[in-house]
Amino acid sequence: MKHNFCRILTGFFVLLFVPLSLPASEADLQDDVCPLTVQFYSEYVRAFLNNEYLLENIRLIALAEERYNLGFYDDAFEYAQEAIRYARLSDEYVALHLRIRDTDNAISSARFRLDWARRVGAPTRYTATYERAQDTFADALAAREREEWDPARNLALRVIEILEDVTTVLPAQFLVRTWAATRDCLWNIAALPEVYGDPTRWPILYQANRHRMPRPGDPDLILPGMILDIPSIAGEIRYGIMMDE
Repeated sequence: MKHNFCRILTGFFVLLFVPLSLPASEADLQDDVCPLTVQFYSEYVRAFLNNEYLLENIRLIALAEERYNLGFYDDAFEYAQEAIRYARLSDEYVALHLRIRDTDNAISSARFRLDWARRVGAPTRYTATYERAQDTFADALAAREREEWDPARNLALRVIEILEDVTTVLPAQFLVRTWAATRDCLWNIAALPEVYGDPTRWPILYQANRHRMPRPGDPDLILPGMILDIPSIAGEIRYGIMMDE
């Protein structure tokens, strides 16, 4: 029985430290990740490692060692077997929560990408693509609600793939046409999806182009042929001139 206990105890340590497929160590992260990220990662890992199953596992190992040292080999054997069972439960707990974390990270990234696509005018400029991405994101949320972690993660990553065709390059300038032909005014220009997609942002255009307007104090007066600058407001890349047709 003493021999069997030693064999089980050795197997327990292999089980405890090998199956936990956690990310890189703190030392491995130092060269590639900012210190705050390393600190968050470390706290995150510690929180999962200190779960109720592992704590019980540690308690059982202590009992097994105590009974072994006292010569109660049958008791030590039973405690060691229980320790192995709780080690497996701890592994399963950590693996599950890592899957949940990966799923939630993917959903967060997909949500951010959708918001970005909306800001650069995708609902109008890439209507079919944007709607497909929205539908896929809704499917991801539904799968997450059903606790289908892997399908939810894959669907969220698919949202990002769908939106790859949405370009961030938007016009940096706008050529004003006649009011009769295009109804160009700062309100209508700001409403264009290639500009801001929001008419209430016309003051941004006004402030950026006030110096070149016929009457700098009158935002309502712009003339055909004027070239207006379109400042970036959400980190979007802007290049070239847009000529409204």
